[in-house]
Amino acid sequence: MSETTPDQPVEYFLEDMEYYGRSDRTRAAYRRVLADFETFLTERSTSLAAATNRDCMAWLHRQRETAADSTIATYAAYLHRFYTYMNSVDVFESNPMTLVMEELDERIETNPTRRDVSVPEMRLFVQDISHPLDRAVVVTLLKTGIRVGELCNLDIRDLQLPESAASDRYDLTGRPQLDGRGDALFVSSEPTRGQVTNGERREDSNKRKRSTVVPVDDELATVLSEWLAIRPDARSSADPLFVRTRDHWGTRLSAKAARRIVVGHAEATGWHRSGGGSAENVTPHYFRHFFTTHLRDRTGDRGIVKYLRGDVAGDIIDTYTHNWGDRVRETYERHIYSLT
Repeated sequence: MSETTPDQPVEYFLEDMEYYGRSDRTRAAYRRVLADFETFLTERSTSLAAATNRDCMAWLHRQRETAADSTIATYAAYLHRFYTYMNSVDVFESNPMTLVMEELDERIETNPTRRDVSVPEMRLFVQDISHPLDRAVVVTLLKTGIRVGELCNLDIRDLQLPESAASDRYDLTGRPQLDGRGDALFVSSEPTRGQVTNGERREDSNKRKRSTVVPVDDELATVLSEWLAIRPDARSSADPLFVRTRDHWGTRLSAKAARRIVVGHAEATGWHRSGGGSAENVTPHYFRHFFTTHLRDRTGDRGIVKYLRGDVAGDIIDTYTHNWGDRVRETYERHIYSLT
């Protein structure tokens, strides 16, 4: 029997979140935000059940003293979800955040170019993803900067991970292009929509100018190993790295399906809404932007970032290819951010 009651609305909500499988970190984040809001309401001699849209706006306005607009948008999403749920289970009669969210949609510009998500915020986002496929897709995109179509075109042969626990089930010794490179991914420039690569007609194209070898650090190696431990047998002889686990079981994951995975988790975090633009919504392409921005700022080496993205000209890419271990892997492993 539940230990909380509707008379304890925050605990009631958090307990239900636990039943729905939300992580300890996520519930702790909600607890901090809702506790601060409840304290603010106490100062105004009102309660969570009696709060109005003006109370909510006043609290969000106070947050501007210490928080960035992107953080305020996250707080607003948390509060909106709390009231939406409490209204849906008939604990509260109304949702004062409905009008507030409409106003914020017009007034908050989180970043003139992109939503500004910090590494700690992204880490919390990743740590709340429990499904091995979803987690592998998100972490691979974030730690390699590859495009969603490039991710979906990866085959088992493109991954070198010989020390993985999954190596007894899969040949993870990789392509010849990965010899001597350690744990790594080969991102080819060849796959093209409608053409056959490795015996399979592809639904998505890789857009990079040159094929690239991307390091796989210990964190990504662990996430990929966890995915491979439960990966269904592939229906294609090309043996795609990422296959569907829901509809169309065992078929290659499509870019459309991968986007749904990312958008679903972004919506749950308040980082995506229907009708929102690229300045607001977190999508697979946003992860490429995140990778580029944070790794460039950490390394100060635009050339290596361009190499990893597959954007550089032949003479530059050849320089990094010939001195890959010292110039690419060493720099990457020293500066890549941690997400789990």
